[in-house]
Amino acid sequence: MPSKVRIALDAMGGDVGSAVVIPGAAISLQRHRDSEFLLVGDRARIEPELDRHPALKAASKIIHTDVAVSGSDKPRQALRRGRKTSSMWLAIDAVKKGEADVAISAGNTGALMAMARFHLRTLPGIDRPAISAIWPTMRGESVVLDLGATLGGDAHHLVSMAVMGAAKASVLFNKKRPTVGLLNIGAEEIKGHEEIREASEILRARNLPELDYIGFVEGDGIGKGLADVIVTEGFSGNIALKAAEGTARQMAELLRNEMRRSWLSKLGYVFARSAFQALRDKMDPNKSNGGVLLGLNGVVVKSHGGTNAEGFAYAIDVGYEMAHYDLLNKINQMLNREGGALSSVQAAQEAVS
Repeated sequence: MPSKVRIALDAMGGDVGSAVVIPGAAISLQRHRDSEFLLVGDRARIEPELDRHPALKAASKIIHTDVAVSGSDKPRQALRRGRKTSSMWLAIDAVKKGEADVAISAGNTGALMAMARFHLRTLPGIDRPAISAIWPTMRGESVVLDLGATLGGDAHHLVSMAVMGAAKASVLFNKKRPTVGLLNIGAEEIKGHEEIREASEILRARNLPELDYIGFVEGDGIGKGLADVIVTEGFSGNIALKAAEGTARQMAELLRNEMRRSWLSKLGYVFARSAFQALRDKMDPNKSNGGVLLGLNGVVVKSHGGTNAEGFAYAIDVGYEMAHYDLLNKINQMLNREGGALSSVQAAQEAVS
């Protein structure tokens, strides 16, 4: 564990940039006093916000640039225009140079993935990175990946995500052998695309010591918390995420409308206020903010672009924990244990096919 966790923040990313990033960093610093920050962005915008938070100012250094990646930039455009000059690139570059332990941005997801993959490269045995996030469930929390980093994927990609997701779950949930399930259209072994069935066969055959594979999990199983880690490719993962977020907002709005319908319902709300508050806290998307880009040779965290300061603080907290508990080293250990988990998986995949 490092004595200090050095966090590089893209202070120009997201819908409002430093107006959320700086207060969010101040909130996170109160929870993690051993944090140090590199604030990357326009000094003229950062300093007035930083002056409002003396403790954060004392723990921060500003890296100036007035170049920001636009939310409308395509990944190739972002690489061409913002390479070596943008706040997003320079935050990632700090990780590359060893000046920061983690980079966090609320900016353009595609651009962040492209820059991080181009500059940091992927870990040995990993073909493509994946976005992983914490998902609130009936039993607590689960790690879900991929939530939209890339579309599609073969059996090897799915198995590699299972290994990486298990590493993250073991760090966050303090479990030596987290349970892992593959998201599928049914729990029966004959259902799903060929690559999903093949990945399932490999995980069962290998019986990796780093994880406990439980089989297929249907969509409703995510919320039930049937596994510590749920693995899927990016297309279906992103749809599942957006559907869940939309459902949560719909339920909250319907509940508010019902509470306003009559004096009796308003009275009922008064008596059940603590229960409603607990439900609101449980479903608050800000508290699940912070998607880790797993599979890179460095730790990068993506925050929602439209989050508030509290939400951005939670994304920083995720990055802090990943660095503090040395997630990257843990993933490497899991990938390389016993001659390489993924090397043996590739051999098993060839045997199955």
